Amino acid sequence: MNKQFTFDNDITINRLGYGTMQLPGKGVWGPAKDPENAVKVITTAIDNGVNFIDTADAYGPFYSNLYVREALKQRKDANILVATKVGNTRQGPDIWTPVGTPAYLRQQVELNLMTLGLDHIDLLQLHRVDPNYTIEEQVGELAKMQQEGKIKHIGLSQVSVAQIKEAEKVAPIVSVQNRYNLIDRTDEDVLNYAEEKHMAFIPWFPLATGSLTKGSELQGIADKYNAQPAQIALAWLLKRSDVILPIPGTSSTDHVVQNINAQNIELSQDDFDTLDKLGLKI
Repeated sequence: MNKQFTFDNDITINRLGYGTMQLPGKGVWGPAKDPENAVKVITTAIDNGVNFIDTADAYGPFYSNLYVREALKQRKDANILVATKVGNTRQGPDIWTPVGTPAYLRQQVELNLMTLGLDHIDLLQLHRVDPNYTIEEQVGELAKMQQEGKIKHIGLSQVSVAQIKEAEKVAPIVSVQNRYNLIDRTDEDVLNYAEEKHMAFIPWFPLATGSLTKGSELQGIADKYNAQPAQIALAWLLKRSDVILPIPGTSSTDHVVQNINAQNIELSQDDFDTLDKLGLKI
């Protein structure tokens, strides 16, 4: 299993990253209950080898970005790829509304730069495609900012293969972030396309927030490796494809270390196959 993924000549990261979505308040709205702990979770991830952090302007909104900014200040010597997203607006807890107005996307890129404290964004992802605007209009605005040096790479989130191909006519696409985990493989065709193109596939909801702990077979395999079910689910993702970059999120320093340790689990082919079939039954 290859533990690293290379975007270009300048950017190679460890495949197992960290996602900040669980850091803000309930419903991904408002500040964390303990902002100092939120920053500590990120620095703990960095201290344990994570150099790929995924965030978004919509997380909080912006609170996750501010925690990332503070963590980067505390770990100035760390070489971290920060991926962020634009194109989703928030009207309250658990409410998400895509907006792809080119002027809005440009504004949000600028606000991401400001709140993250960066002079450019290594990976900027379109959080959702707004059906009211063409992909050419939405990705095209990001491509303009790429030409201006504010964005290095462009990615997409929750898209179909057809939408990826349409976006590729406008700009190079280096990543796709779709929902995918052991028990939800609806976007298998998108993953297969990403493999074909050596495009990073960043599965959001990689642990299905607790659902994966169900089932005696999964627990049995976890016991074999002296691991937790969530760690086995992450190990399965890492073995499934070298282009998969899991970004499990947590607001616990203990859990972030536990998740990172999943990259050290080498599943046997038999156990991988059992899990492959298990996902279809849960």
